[in-house]
Amino acid sequence: MNYSKKTVKDIDVTGKKVLLRCDFNVPCDKKTGKITDNTRIVASLPTIRYLLDHNASVILCSHLGRPKGEYKSELSLSIVADTLSQMLGRPVPMAKDAVGEDARAMAASLKPGQLMLLENLRFWKGEEKNDPEFAKALASMADIYVNDAFGTIHRAHASTVGVTRYLPSVAGLLASRELEIMGGVLTNPKHPFVLVLGGAKVSDKIGVIVNLLEKADTILIGGGMAYTFIKAQGGDIGKSLCETDELDFAREIMKKAKHKNVQFLLPVDTLAAKEFSADAVPVTVEALHIPEGYMGMDIGPKTIEIFTKAIHTAGTVIWNGPMGVFEFPAFAEGTRAVASAMAGSSAVTVVGGGDSAAAVDQMGFGDKMTHVSTGGGASLEFLAGLELPGIACLMDQ
Repeated sequence: MNYSKKTVKDIDVTGKKVLLRCDFNVPCDKKTGKITDNTRIVASLPTIRYLLDHNASVILCSHLGRPKGEYKSELSLSIVADTLSQMLGRPVPMAKDAVGEDARAMAASLKPGQLMLLENLRFWKGEEKNDPEFAKALASMADIYVNDAFGTIHRAHASTVGVTRYLPSVAGLLASRELEIMGGVLTNPKHPFVLVLGGAKVSDKIGVIVNLLEKADTILIGGGMAYTFIKAQGGDIGKSLCETDELDFAREIMKKAKHKNVQFLLPVDTLAAKEFSADAVPVTVEALHIPEGYMGMDIGPKTIEIFTKAIHTAGTVIWNGPMGVFEFPAFAEGTRAVASAMAGSSAVTVVGGGDSAAAVDQMGFGDKMTHVSTGGGASLEFLAGLELPGIACLMDQ
């Protein structure tokens, strides 16, 4: 895939109406409706400010949640409008719809240096269906399209792909940084290149493993997915997570890694417990011999030592997926140790979105990484080397 795309800085936006696709899909408290993590809104601010400072009229758009083409008051973007207003220190007027009379009238009256927000795009079925009429209606309000929603670029929706058929289309500052850094480490990594993978399922990471096995010098496997590999080696994993239908893949990948001289490191010890609970009492056991009735919940101290050493000698580290159930304090040490080792490393360090990005931010290491991706599924598909529809349709440099 071509990662070299035109950005908002490569075109003249002065006096133009700009449709800016942001990722305002933020987590909200189900009881109070309040935003619990505004990271994605903060990440959109540089592009918004750039456009306003360059006298563009900015029409913001995004989705929130999964309303499946129906209006749901709890998923209205009004809460985002309020938060943006506070952050920008100015009102952010919001349309009652996305492509209806209210949106069109507000967009038509926008003056240079002003902005507005459209209602949740996914209230309309045409968004996720990439309906040409819905895309055309969105595009008709603007002169230029800017995609800054890296978390949605793996979706071929009306607001990520459809609108690009009708407008000159470029990347925003956030999206272009993602492309530059993640594209850079994939095409020309500094060696030794260490890939750290965790999370629950092997099946979620198959594409990443297959793609990066060709490039990595060392692969570290933690999290729930490690037990499938351990089982594939003939280990006893108690009642730990295991994808039995991926055992053959696990054996094949370990065989290929050996053939390619790639160090493939699995946990040698693990913190296990009898139940999946924050109050569970952890016991340290050998990873190949987890007792019956116990489940692995985090990598153990010896594994932390091995993984940390590999990270400290790296030139590039990419990490996707926690090492254990980091939401439970007793089983967060493996994830914290990996984050700390990366933060203290001189390597190029990239955290590939999702749970690992959340963990890094929660633990206070986010600003010590070279890059923390804002994309969950998007960063996984990016690392797997897949062509991402929302990038492919942007203008090339």
